[in-house]
Amino acid sequence: MTTFKPGLVHAPVTPFKSDQSIDFDAYEKLLEFHLGNGADGLALPMPHAEDVSLSDVECRKLIRFAVQHVKGRVPVIAHVSDAGTGIAVDRARYAQDVGAAAIASHPPYFWHPTTATVTEHIVQVATSTRLPFFMCSPPVEDVGTPLTSSIALKVIERAQNVTGLFDTNMDWVFMTEVLSMGRRIRSDFQLLPAADYILPAAAIGATGAVSPLASIAPRLVREVHELCARQQFMEARKPQEELAALHYAIKSAGFAGLKGAIRAMGRDCGEPRAPVRGLTQAQQDTLAEEIASMPFMRREPRGWREGF
Repeated sequence: MTTFKPGLVHAPVTPFKSDQSIDFDAYEKLLEFHLGNGADGLALPMPHAEDVSLSDVECRKLIRFAVQHVKGRVPVIAHVSDAGTGIAVDRARYAQDVGAAAIASHPPYFWHPTTATVTEHIVQVATSTRLPFFMCSPPVEDVGTPLTSSIALKVIERAQNVTGLFDTNMDWVFMTEVLSMGRRIRSDFQLLPAADYILPAAAIGATGAVSPLASIAPRLVREVHELCARQQFMEARKPQEELAALHYAIKSAGFAGLKGAIRAMGRDCGEPRAPVRGLTQAQQDTLAEEIASMPFMRREPRGWREGF
């Protein structure tokens, strides 16, 4: 299999209307925003896109819509995680059929299977298609059996199309073990941080990134990525610290903070889907003021305009 190197992957949110249905008109504008502002690829619907609040039908619609709209301009990586192995397998096959370039999935969530069962689940999802496959670490604690280095290495051994790891937990021991030991099994195995801490992951060998914050500050994300790709780690320190400040400003509010920050930049993607609550007007105003006070945000695009 030819090595699939996704580079800097943007992870779009899922826009919702006031009735909480998916707003595909806004999604079209959002995809164009990412395409026009530095995305080498798109991964969707990732955890920051509220995938656990989406039905199987909705996940499929988002994947198909994105593939059809993007029309090959960048690769679309379909995130197909589900608590049920059969559902994730069927979704992966569907994504392949509609033209996705790669598949991503993390362990089943909301229950606690044995490590052997988790390994089998991921292997079945990975081998259900011919596409490059990325394992994902679960985005939150205590969602089920975690993805350990032992599980990850067994999956690499058994599934020949495993291409890399999307890591959201920033566990440095885990990432270092999987990357170093994984490359002994498959020399082109890749690590992509998926929590916008690109610099520290690059220092241990990451070769790309999956960025939720690219919806807010795509130029800053691109700057950190390119400096790290050139191994200019000292130069990347300041923009990475700026990216960390942005991450800190929104993280306590979760999905609502992310969407609130996007709204503050002139790109309203609606409220999070229930049971997650959106920001109050006072919280939105405070967040907008905080973002406006960050000097590095002045060079970021506002509104839906393109032009990276």
